Amino acid sequence: MEKAIVLLSGGMDSLVCAGEAFSNKQQVSFLHMNYGQKTSDREKQSFEKIAAHYNVRPEDCKIIDMTFLRQIGGSSLTDDKIEVKSYQGDSKEIPDSYVPFRNSIILSLAVSWAEVVGATKLYIGANFEDSPGYPDCRPSYYKAFNQLIKEGTKASNIEILTPVINLKKKEIVQKGLELKVPFHLSWSCYKNSDMACGTCDSCSLRMRGFKEAGIIDPIDYK
Repeated sequence: MEKAIVLLSGGMDSLVCAGEAFSNKQQVSFLHMNYGQKTSDREKQSFEKIAAHYNVRPEDCKIIDMTFLRQIGGSSLTDDKIEVKSYQGDSKEIPDSYVPFRNSIILSLAVSWAEVVGATKLYIGANFEDSPGYPDCRPSYYKAFNQLIKEGTKASNIEILTPVINLKKKEIVQKGLELKVPFHLSWSCYKNSDMACGTCDSCSLRMRGFKEAGIIDPIDYK
């Protein structure tokens, strides 16, 4: 059975990627990154609950400490001096929630683990359609990174997959329903860990996706 690693943040996009990996009958491992984000503890809870839901063995789950990104700062997610802003509407501008070069660091670590465990597929819930301001969510970025893997790894057969990259949030919700993913276990809020704020970029896009899909979002908001 082909081995796959799902980069599981605990959010809805990565959760749908997990559902996709299992639907493809792959041997799935989960990888979670604590990069010093303000809701790291809450996201870790979602990661653990989703892993339990899919009966992923503890030895097939890994959490990597990337809290050094707090030392770099430059993002409202990792820098306490920068406030998490309310959603300002669709824009192609790079938002202050962008964590400089985060996905490249995450993917580098994921590829390292993939080489060790013999995984050939890496799933990441990057979404470009609803977040065009993020440079590391562009389809061209993942095409380039896949080429980098071929050039710079011993295995050279590891491929990054982005199942939701061109889907609107409404379509991600619909796809998740088809895959029967546990949306109630996911967490998207950038700001709060007790109850989702309902105003940050991530909450707003999630709420819009469920509303447009005509589905009630199973998590609570302030």
